[in-house]
Amino acid sequence: MPEVRIIAKNFMDMVASMPAMKLDKLYENGFICEAILRSLPPLAKKYVLQLLHIDVPVSAKLLEEWVLPDGFSKHRVSIDRLVQLRVFVEAVDRKNEKTYKVTPTFQRSLQKLLVHGGTLPREPMPSNITVRLPTLEDLEAWALEQWECFLLQLISSSQVEKPSNISSSLMKVFQRRLLSQRDRDAPKLTESGFQFLLMNTNAQLWYIIREYISNSEERGVDAADLISFMLEISFHVIGEAYNINTLTDFQRSIIKDLADLGLVKLQQGRKESWFIPTKLATNLSVSLADSSSRKEGFVVVETNFRVYAYSTSKLHCEILRLFSRVEYQLPNLIVGAITKESLYNAFDNGITADQITGHIVFQIISFLQQNAHPRVAQRAPSVPENVTDQIRLWESDLNRVEMTESYYYDEFPSRDIFEGACDCAREWNGLLWEDSKKMHMVVKTEVHPYVRDFLRRQK
Repeated sequence: MPEVRIIAKNFMDMVASMPAMKLDKLYENGFICEAILRSLPPLAKKYVLQLLHIDVPVSAKLLEEWVLPDGFSKHRVSIDRLVQLRVFVEAVDRKNEKTYKVTPTFQRSLQKLLVHGGTLPREPMPSNITVRLPTLEDLEAWALEQWECFLLQLISSSQVEKPSNISSSLMKVFQRRLLSQRDRDAPKLTESGFQFLLMNTNAQLWYIIREYISNSEERGVDAADLISFMLEISFHVIGEAYNINTLTDFQRSIIKDLADLGLVKLQQGRKESWFIPTKLATNLSVSLADSSSRKEGFVVVETNFRVYAYSTSKLHCEILRLFSRVEYQLPNLIVGAITKESLYNAFDNGITADQITGHIVFQIISFLQQNAHPRVAQRAPSVPENVTDQIRLWESDLNRVEMTESYYYDEFPSRDIFEGACDCAREWNGLLWEDSKKMHMVVKTEVHPYVRDFLRRQK
């Protein structure tokens, strides 16, 4: 499923956009280098490992010989990615040929990590100090509940029973591309917000973390330090307790925000306090494709366009309201229907007609397919074909009409003036319609001043 444009650049793209000096500082940490290595395409990983212990530049022609002719496009993508991240340094030798070499700082750190192993700055706390820690199942359930609570507050604060502690200023940073508001009207979802809610949890997480980092300079936080700490957290063991006293003041402030997002759970003992990484945190050090593991679905779509969602989540209910008519909600069941009106209402909710393209409808269908209940997930297709076909037809119906702001003219005093006005509009490529018999015409808004001036001169 192709992710939304706002997610297209993941965590590592932010790393690639950093200045060379900050990248060198990041690459002094072996765990950062490992996270970079994990994020690379398979062929790029191969190149890094093959050149890791070579200290002299290698010609581009030699690297091209390592791949078959049909793999050249993947080779080009891999090389470009390595250069963007400054894992490879590109240069030109005396023969004016392009060469590549692993960046020295990255090379030293990764060599040390692979040869000697890496140790995190902190070790898990002994079990005799920590209170009874949550099981992995309980921890994952808590993390998803915390994440859903945050998302619900993000799009509809009135639906939240326990609002998070995230500051209103930071919440506005997260909302700036997802919601739009005019004057005193209630906030509405933008096209990006619509797509954001239909994405899987990991794709949503990538977006929020990117926004969190991109705003760091405004909060007086160095982006390199923030990225370094967050990737470091991703290498901690899920479910283990780590002493908060091992964190710096800067890291303690960050860990509170991560707890509100469900990436870590904070606990307090009699004398010590600690944080426990969740699965959401560990997903930060892997690529978006690797982290999109399938979770059990909850949606059943029938051939009569009825939708049954076996869920207790308020967020799931709000998401279904985006494109279906929710009829009633039981403690563990949401019942609704996909109708032409419900889809059009979704598009009207902050999404203008010129933004409605095939990928919006594709996201709706993909959401239904990816979240299909286990009992229907094994079917082919998991969503009835008549439903998906009809959704596409409704979308194409909506795109048949193109709205153009215009002016309507009638009651011309003579045919000569009518034809002259038509010629004037044609000259400016703004004549939309004319009825020669009744002497009526419609012109584009931007051409109206020229037609108006023409008619005034005729008087």
